Amino acid sequence: MVRGTLEVLLVSAKGLEDVDFFGKMDPYAVLMYRSQEQKSSTASGAGSDPEWHETFVFNNVSDNVSELIVKIMDSDTFSKDDFVGEAKIPLEAVFAEGSLPPTIYSVVKDQRYCGEIKVGLTFTPVETRGFDEEAFGGWKHSAH
Repeated sequence: MVRGTLEVLLVSAKGLEDVDFFGKMDPYAVLMYRSQEQKSSTASGAGSDPEWHETFVFNNVSDNVSELIVKIMDSDTFSKDDFVGEAKIPLEAVFAEGSLPPTIYSVVKDQRYCGEIKVGLTFTPVETRGFDEEAFGGWKHSAH
C-alpha cells in the first residue's frame, strides 16, 4: 500500500448551472478525501465561471481510497447554501504518475452534467517504516 500527501490545485470551474434566482452565484468548493474536508474561498459574484487558483494539501492519503470528491456550492447570505454539483476525481493516475497537470472533470448533479471543473494533482509518497528488505541494505541479495 502506498501512502503519502496529495496536493490539489483548484484552478477554476466553467459553465456551472446557475442556481441563484437573483444576481450571480457566489460559488465555493468543498474538497473531500475520506474524512478530511477542506473549503475554498468564495468566488463572490463569479457566477457560472469562478476562478480560485488555490492549493489544498491532504495528508495520510493511501491508494486504497482512490477518489477525491469536489462539491461545488453556492454561498447564500439569507438561506442555506445551495448544492450546485460535484466532481468525483479518480486518483489512480496520480498515484502512478506522481503528478497530473490541471485537467477538466465533469460536475454532475442527479446524474446530469452541470458544468466542469479544472483541477491539478500531485502525489508525494512518504517512506513507510516497515520491515522492507531494501531498508536493511538489500541483504536478501547478498545471501547466496
